Amino acid sequence: MKLPICAVTAAAIALSSCGIKPRNSLAMSGISRIKVQSLGKQAPVPRPSPARLPMATVFKGESKFHAIVAKAGREGWRKLPIGERTIRIAREMVGAPYANYSLEADDKIESPVVNMRSMDCWTYYENALAISRMLAYKPGPYKPADMLHMIEIERYRNGHCTGNYLSRMHHLEEVFHDNQRRGYALNITPRIPGAVRLRREIREMTVQWKSYRYLKNNPSLIKPMGNIEAQVSKLPVYHIPKDKVRGAEKYLKNGDICAITTTWKYGYTSHVGLIVRLKGRAYFTHATSDRGKGRMTIIDRPISDYLKGSSKHAGIVICRPFDIPPSPLWKKNVAGG
Repeated sequence: MKLPICAVTAAAIALSSCGIKPRNSLAMSGISRIKVQSLGKQAPVPRPSPARLPMATVFKGESKFHAIVAKAGREGWRKLPIGERTIRIAREMVGAPYANYSLEADDKIESPVVNMRSMDCWTYYENALAISRMLAYKPGPYKPADMLHMIEIERYRNGHCTGNYLSRMHHLEEVFHDNQRRGYALNITPRIPGAVRLRREIREMTVQWKSYRYLKNNPSLIKPMGNIEAQVSKLPVYHIPKDKVRGAEKYLKNGDICAITTTWKYGYTSHVGLIVRLKGRAYFTHATSDRGKGRMTIIDRPISDYLKGSSKHAGIVICRPFDIPPSPLWKKNVAGG
């Protein structure tokens, strides 16, 4: 079975890998919700890696970036909780055209890249979260390099791009695990009633290596990629099965990263987006390749209704991002933009 290139090959790492046992004692306030904080001391924010490709190659849509930042400044979005802030930004990108291969910027050199003009499911959530974190991380004025730094922190192992393709985390369960380990996010899935463990042998990229520009141009990367997938396969992964998601909606918050698990035996997930609260329900906002939905970023149906649209959808994984430690620039009273 060949998944579309937009499919994310992922799920999520369970809390037990960080020494936290799954819990079902959930705090209630307003809507039912899980009250979580960052896991102890957060890791320092790594410095951005040196530029390896021209800015025109790695950043597209600068005018859209500046328009969102300007609106955020006028309306004081920085003061909002990260989830609310992320959804404000995600809404500004609704209607952007869908694009495949959005991260494959070069045949050999790996670099953080951003495209604000068009995006796929993964880059849609990343773009919204990156700008959201950027606003709280440092004072303005902001430039594209600031957003690229936030993308690098989320997308690359230990938050650092080495210029090698394998320094990028290509499986969403590793992204969740790595960010949780650094105290930048929490995979809340095991804490939600109804969560069950999945076990899969991850082989998506090694099986479909011809679909990936870097692997096709450098087959020597296939074996080490296989080693990474073997390690990813060992991570404890939990999801909320499709038939339990309606009951789980009440625990989901604005800005939660929502990965859709798949029934395919060689992968954990096939899609990802964000949760947005509307009319008392947890709606799914995502970049869709579905022609019937316009092949663009949209606010779709409630997540439990969305899952019913395909027999290949197995359930969901939920990761809740945090703001990262603030830049020392705040202490220097640098004027904000």
